[in-house]
Amino acid sequence: MTRIASLLGAFFLAMAMSSGPALARDFVLEKFFAGTTYADGQFSAINGVSRAFTVKLTGSWNGKRLKLVEDFVYEDGERDRKTWYFTKVAPNQYRGTREDVVGETLVTVRGDTARFTYQVYLDGEARTNKVRFRDRMTLRPDGTVLNNALVTKFGFPVAKTRVEFRRTAK
Repeated sequence: MTRIASLLGAFFLAMAMSSGPALARDFVLEKFFAGTTYADGQFSAINGVSRAFTVKLTGSWNGKRLKLVEDFVYEDGERDRKTWYFTKVAPNQYRGTREDVVGETLVTVRGDTARFTYQVYLDGEARTNKVRFRDRMTLRPDGTVLNNALVTKFGFPVAKTRVEFRRTAK
């Protein structure tokens, strides 16, 4: 009987320990991006163009909408600013817009992963070179978020991006 009690005790302890981190790993956009976030990224196209960049993100959450200002600095010194607005429409869904995005995107979060797709003009002012981004953002065990995106044009892969987000500056 003692052996069974020991095994049951060990089982329940293991269950309790495993349920804690799983809950902590749920990716909630407004929790991760509210405040200041930093990122390093790389855009790589099939034509050989590659651009590294850093981003400082400033997020504010009002209980319904996340405003996320992205200040980019590219390796050649070029600077750019983009602003996302994500409105929470369900416990694990957001609708998002940005000034260079065509229409809006629907972000769906399942556990530690957010997925969304959107069309964007790479030349925003001229409204030319429209491509589609398919983003997958994953909250990692160390608390950082990795975003891998496939970029397509007419359904064919033309580029990819990889961005690593963290809550503190390097």
